Parts: sequence; C-alpha cells; structure tokens
Amino acid sequence: MSPQMIDRLSQACLDTLFMVGVSAGIAVLAGLPLALFLVTSGPGGIFPAPRANRVVGTLVNGFRAVPFIVLLVALIPFTRLVAGTTIGVWAAIVPLSVSATPFFARIAEVSLREVDAGLIEAAQSIGCRRRHILLHVLLPEALPGILGGLTITVVTMIGASAMAGAVGAGGLGDVAIRYGYQRFDTTVMLAVIAILIALVCLVQFAGDTAVRRLRAR
Repeated sequence: MSPQMIDRLSQACLDTLFMVGVSAGIAVLAGLPLALFLVTSGPGGIFPAPRANRVVGTLVNGFRAVPFIVLLVALIPFTRLVAGTTIGVWAAIVPLSVSATPFFARIAEVSLREVDAGLIEAAQSIGCRRRHILLHVLLPEALPGILGGLTITVVTMIGASAMAGAVGAGGLGDVAIRYGYQRFDTTVMLAVIAILIALVCLVQFAGDTAVRRLRAR
C-alpha cells in the first residue's frame, strides 16, 4: 500500500471519528430529554401527558422505521439548509444525528423504565420535587444502562457513517467505495474493514468497562 493511501486512510479514520463523535453528542443532548419525556409523560408517570406522549412516541417510531440510507437521501434538502452542503463530513453529521437520536432515545427509555418504582415512590413520600426525582433518582439509577445504550448507538453510527460514504460524505466509507470498490483494490477494502472492526471493538470495550465501573460503585 502506497504512502498516499495510508495518508488517505488516516484522514478518513479521523473524519469518521469526528462524524461519529459530533453526531453522538447531538444524539445524547436530544435523545436523553426525549427518553425522559417518554418515561415521565406516560400513564403513571410523574408528568402525565398521554396525548403528547403518543404523538412524540409515534414520531420517534417513525424515524426509527426509516433505513439510514433512505433517510440520508430524504434529508438532503434539510442537510443543505443546515450545513450549507450535501457532501463532506458536516453534511453527514445531520442525517447521522437525526437517525441516532430516536434510536438512542428508545434505548435510554428502556433503561429509565427499569428503575425500581419503589425508589420513585420513596422519593415522592419524603417530599422530593419532580425535577429532583429526575436528576437524583431516575438518571443516576439508569446511568449504567444509558451508557450501555450509548455504546450500542455509537457502534451503530460507525456502520452508518461508512454507508454515508456512498453519497460523498467522506470518512472510511468514501475511501472504501472510491479507492477499494471502484478501483477493484482488495487491499484497500480489507484495510477499511480492519479499521472499522478495530474501532467497533475499541468503543465496545470502553463502553463495557465504563458500565462495569458504574455498577460496581
């Protein structure tokens, strides 16, 4: 493999990490409040709002049902409006964030629902305000599960970022398609696959380690 190709792979790896990192941050900032709303606004929740809960839940399910490659194309006008372009790293961040947010929200919702109802009732019985229950009961108790869900989300986003390379988003997927598939260069394809596997393993290991430490506290 030529030095130029090694440089391209290095830059593509950095681009992929940047895309996934920024998109994951947006997914957490948008998805966690969504998850809290879905949990607390449902029947028996501390902020009951059944109609709003159904509307938001339907929207979340709708975005989750759309395959990423279809969402990528469908969001091209929105991506152009937000990022000013439809190609490159920043253009990929928009659909990645939109796709990852409802996915992470549902995973975080499951973790929040698994918090023992007795803890919430105990907090209510001693006069805790609802916002204190959110911040000091629900979130801390669900944190290991939420972190595990974030790990799954990031791993999924790494694969999605590679798919985004099909429409010129940059990153490892772009290198694999342009220099591997279109030029029939098996070495480049194998190198990209190896890097993707390494990234996924690294993220999974870091996430699992963090979850174990949280649960041991």
